[in-house]
Amino acid sequence: MDRQADHGMDALPQLLKRIGGCRLCVESPRGRPLPHEPRPVLRASVTARLCVSSQAPGTRVHATGLTFNDPSGDRLRSWMAVDRDTFYDASRVAIVPMGFCFPGLDAKGGDLPPRPECRATWHDQVYATLPNLRFLLAIGGYAHRYHLGSEAAGGVTETVRRWREFIAEPIGPSGARVLPLPHPSWRNTGWLKRNPWFEDEVIPVLRAEVAAAIATGMPLSNETDDRRE
Repeated sequence: MDRQADHGMDALPQLLKRIGGCRLCVESPRGRPLPHEPRPVLRASVTARLCVSSQAPGTRVHATGLTFNDPSGDRLRSWMAVDRDTFYDASRVAIVPMGFCFPGLDAKGGDLPPRPECRATWHDQVYATLPNLRFLLAIGGYAHRYHLGSEAAGGVTETVRRWREFIAEPIGPSGARVLPLPHPSWRNTGWLKRNPWFEDEVIPVLRAEVAAAIATGMPLSNETDDRRE
């Protein structure tokens, strides 16, 4: 393992501990404070070669402390063709939402956007300590804009349509090849029906890339971590 990996192995546990105790969105918020106690949820290890970069925890994830422990997670695992044990094996799969805590609900009962404090404070540090990432699933517009920058300016549908461009070469803060995806929420069933090319063209490539990343993962004996309060 090279010096960068050694640095990540030393730095990541300390970083995850700091994130687990983060209270910025309550004590120093950008805008309205978080309406409940923080409960940061993410999973990461220096050996992970695959990363799921999602939006933010929902109500069920906030209650259980286990990311994608909801119907959206069931659909995502179906897209990836992995079981729960594989998905939650942090030595192979990092899960880093754009907001680590459930942001609360808006007036219509929908989830609020990810808290901006997370991206501004933590994300660059997290990806700097994940030296072995090779492939990243960027889920939804917030993840698209972080990992793809100005290339994601056309909105979710246009960004996902350009998926071939983004998986060709490593890009963005993660240093991995990025596959942009819509959110697997069941609220997006209509989007999937309007865009059948996604399941026809993208899902087979997604499954092949995920399988390759998991198969070439490093031994499970190395350091892993999982922020569950």
